[in-house]
Amino acid sequence: MKILPIDPRENVTVASLTNFLATCRGIAQAVGRPQLVSISLAVESLDPLAVLESIFDPNQLHFYAERPTQGFAVAGAEAVLEFSAAGPDRFNRARDYIAQVLTDTIAVGPLTEPFAGPHFFFAAAFAPTVEPGAAFPALRLFVPRWQVARMGDSTVAVANLLISTDAPVDLLAAKVWKAHEKFRAFDYRSASRKNRPSAPRLSEEIGGAGAYQQTVEQALQEIAQGHYLKIVLARARRLTTTEDFHPLGVLNHLRQRFPSCYAFSIANGHGQSFIGASPERLVRVAGGRMHTEALAGSAPRGDSASEDAAFARVLVNSEKDRREHQLVVDSIARRLADLHLQLEYTAQPRVLGLANVQHLHSPISAQLPTSVHILDLVARLHPTPAVGGTPREPAVAAIARLESFNRGLYAGPQGWVDHLGGGEFLVGLRSALIDGPTATVYAGAGIVAGSKPEKEFAETELKFKALLEVLTVP
Repeated sequence: MKILPIDPRENVTVASLTNFLATCRGIAQAVGRPQLVSISLAVESLDPLAVLESIFDPNQLHFYAERPTQGFAVAGAEAVLEFSAAGPDRFNRARDYIAQVLTDTIAVGPLTEPFAGPHFFFAAAFAPTVEPGAAFPALRLFVPRWQVARMGDSTVAVANLLISTDAPVDLLAAKVWKAHEKFRAFDYRSASRKNRPSAPRLSEEIGGAGAYQQTVEQALQEIAQGHYLKIVLARARRLTTTEDFHPLGVLNHLRQRFPSCYAFSIANGHGQSFIGASPERLVRVAGGRMHTEALAGSAPRGDSASEDAAFARVLVNSEKDRREHQLVVDSIARRLADLHLQLEYTAQPRVLGLANVQHLHSPISAQLPTSVHILDLVARLHPTPAVGGTPREPAVAAIARLESFNRGLYAGPQGWVDHLGGGEFLVGLRSALIDGPTATVYAGAGIVAGSKPEKEFAETELKFKALLEVLTVP
């Protein structure tokens, strides 16, 4: 990536911007290839979700994610560049595409600020391939035309343009200038009110009533026969309301209900959005270190501090849940073994309390060699035993055979990669696919020897209840 020593805040005029873009066009002409031009600006505090609401267009790609406990929120919309891939090598192909794009990128601005510079936003399905007509491809990444992000007290706006060898720089400069003026004094009043629909008039279990318990019984038989040690089986329910869902209207309630989770919305540009509040990070890379986590084993929340603590103690002392959790820890270590990382984690898992459930949780970190890319980690870690099973190959194959629906983005890795090779990916859990007046909601549970079909069904019901409470008006 070429970084030009230009401060976008100096001599800020349409003429100076036109001259800068003309310089970029000259570079494109010299190398014979279009250049991605990324202009970053530190701006006064903006709420990325409020910005996205104000300019929301269902016919454009968008990506939004926030996690209050980490102090960040990021929104990007409208694709300047887009790339799709399918198959077992989809993440490797995405890594190569990003490297290719960055060789033809020109960046200016405070690039040391969090979320400055070009970012590549991902939507990736659970499986390496998807069925024809799926709402999202197996993997899509895009570079947004605009991006706004907040990290702590810092807010950065990024404009990305593709400058070809014959780009009309006067027209492009006028568009960027107009956006620049808008972000300098953003008017949130243009956002229309986005109410949630009323309670669904129809709730349909995909696969039929009783199908999930039967599937769990079948999985327990296969575990007893030694086919695999653990499998995560999910349910899907299709909710239909009399009004259309608005993904950002629902997202506002998700972020309020689950402040310790990743609240996210990913739009496909055709009116459908994948939204959720995931408790699980797949991997984060920052400052030369990688961070991941094991999250498995569940218990309900109590109505009082004493009841909550009692549930947590039962969870910590549960042989079944501890075994399920250790399978995840061991799998992460095994999947990353060929990278020779020195993994750091505590011997005993902690209890992570969320709004409606608590889990056994083990943070895992390691120093990362410069030769290892974040997508190398994603390719190895996905799917974790917390969403797939162990051993991975037979468990994932059984999921495709036993579940009565295609997961799509559910339990897939969603996130971003920055120009420095850092980034963050969450696991698309506690989620729903929004499509007009319908929402397909997903919830799963880990099945190991000793699991009880009715107990696992009750766990998924608890997760569905939390989603239903934010999707619609009670």
